[in-house]
Amino acid sequence: MTNFYSFHGTVTAINDFFTGQNGEREGCYKLFTLENESGAIVNFVISPSTYFVDHEIIMVGDRVTGYYDGDLPVILIYPPQYQALVMVKDNPNQNVKVSYFNNQLLSSDGQLQLNVSPYTQILSTNGQPFSSYPRNRNLIVLYGPTTRSIPAQTTPYRIIVLC
Repeated sequence: MTNFYSFHGTVTAINDFFTGQNGEREGCYKLFTLENESGAIVNFVISPSTYFVDHEIIMVGDRVTGYYDGDLPVILIYPPQYQALVMVKDNPNQNVKVSYFNNQLLSSDGQLQLNVSPYTQILSTNGQPFSSYPRNRNLIVLYGPTTRSIPAQTTPYRIIVLC
């Protein structure tokens, strides 16, 4: 179970990032700098394993949310630097939740309950259909309207299982 944290802001810079690993191919890693409305800045290390929702190409000026593992140790520098697990480009027509969902498909923060329908696409990160029920897993959930209950309930459009 990954403890997902997020940071939402505008991309202000994209640069190549050198990890210092032997045999690393130049250009495979990037450093995205994000700034939010409060002026807080965060750097995200983008690796070949970072999942981009809808395979969107991110450019300077785009509004995005980066998700990272809040339980991993980070180096004490400013601005903070996190290994990006998931990147989501803002889309006014859909909401996105990245979280661990339990046996009842309730998010780990208790804020979102999923009601899976026969029309909900359930995919793995490679785009192939996921054949099991997505309980007790880390999920990327793309959804629209929710109820005003606590927790909010929704029938997602698409679920991407982070295997």
